[in-house]
Amino acid sequence: MEPIILQKATPADVSQLQQIGRQTFAETFKASNSEQNMHEYLEAGFAIEKLLAELQEPHSAFYFAQRAGCVIGYLKVNTGPAQTEPQAENALEIERIYVLQEFQGQQVGQQLYEQALALARQAQAAYMWLGVWEENPRAIRFYQKNGFVAFGQHVFKLGDDEQTDILMKLALS
Repeated sequence: MEPIILQKATPADVSQLQQIGRQTFAETFKASNSEQNMHEYLEAGFAIEKLLAELQEPHSAFYFAQRAGCVIGYLKVNTGPAQTEPQAENALEIERIYVLQEFQGQQVGQQLYEQALALARQAQAAYMWLGVWEENPRAIRFYQKNGFVAFGQHVFKLGDDEQTDILMKLALS
């Protein structure tokens, strides 16, 4: 089996990011949400202009997981003012880890997570945190297995549906 290669995404990769973002989000959440809400979120959340702005944000970074030259998953992390919720300046947020369904269970998500952990340690972050949908038990187990504990919740709006995300944290120091 070909090894998984992690590569930092740049603004030149925006079309690939849009494609993998839309595909993995749809695979993960399509069955649990209305077609209209999914359509609205995929169009707005993965619009080229929005993704370009995110790729150019100095406090955010995207990494692609590739196998045999194909993008099979990705990671997005945020620090400082780019974090989606007010947190400590020296925290690192994992905003997204998504892997194509056909590659789940093959350590792709774990390698993306380990990249986030390496970035957090390099930045001397006190902790990492994230939000995970309360109805995504597979993701919750993944983060628990990696030492994360729940510390709160917030609302994630998908179209006209208000969903609850569990906020989870991993202390690093």
